[in-house]
Amino acid sequence: MAIRPFRSPHHTISDVGLIGGGTTPKPGEVSLAHNGVLFLDELPEFKKNVLEVLRQPIEDGRVTISRSLLSLTYPSRVMLVAAMNPCPCGYLSDPTHPCTCTPIAIHRYRSRISGPLLDRIDIHIEVPAVKYRDLADRSEAESSTAIAGRVGRSRELQLERYRGTKIHCNAQMTPRFIKKYCELDPAGNRMLELVTDRLGFSARTYTRILKVARTIADLDGSDSIREQHIAEAIQYRSLDRKTS
Repeated sequence: MAIRPFRSPHHTISDVGLIGGGTTPKPGEVSLAHNGVLFLDELPEFKKNVLEVLRQPIEDGRVTISRSLLSLTYPSRVMLVAAMNPCPCGYLSDPTHPCTCTPIAIHRYRSRISGPLLDRIDIHIEVPAVKYRDLADRSEAESSTAIAGRVGRSRELQLERYRGTKIHCNAQMTPRFIKKYCELDPAGNRMLELVTDRLGFSARTYTRILKVARTIADLDGSDSIREQHIAEAIQYRSLDRKTS
């Protein structure tokens, strides 16, 4: 039975440890997580130069290490998952604990993650503290089995959509496939145009919103991307909204 890798390096890791290399070149964590999950906890605590070398492997799905006598390429197609606090003290926007950070400290903390790296992360979401009544709630919710079934149907739909190509899912779409499969209705097109102009989204962010919206539509069982799918995809760019 094949098990997808899960790698969770500590924030003190070096760029060589993350990307690979060394005197005798070896694969780094990003390649050891190929076809699996690379989880970076406390993202702003990683050295900035370490985070910046992630940009190209995430974009290309491979790492090339060059030496005087040889050049090695390792695969690095991963699902990057990262976590961070909203501010250094961790209580920004918390309704019960006052934040003790200054605006300058919050800006400095967030600026450790560059815009180009954020552009390469499809979804940014805030996870607020869970209230006791929600923790103690015993009412029926959608089961994990039902959710897994919906996700499975979406993946089957994507496999059928891209059959005969080198693409297996929406996240891997090239501009040609985005143009073919991400056509918006007039309302969705107006909404995305307005938000893109107002927040100054980059071309990379624009295409990633379209890919996420295509997946939301698939989960909804919709052949076309509608206004509500675009609206939901835009909501998953919270760090863009806060830094714009």
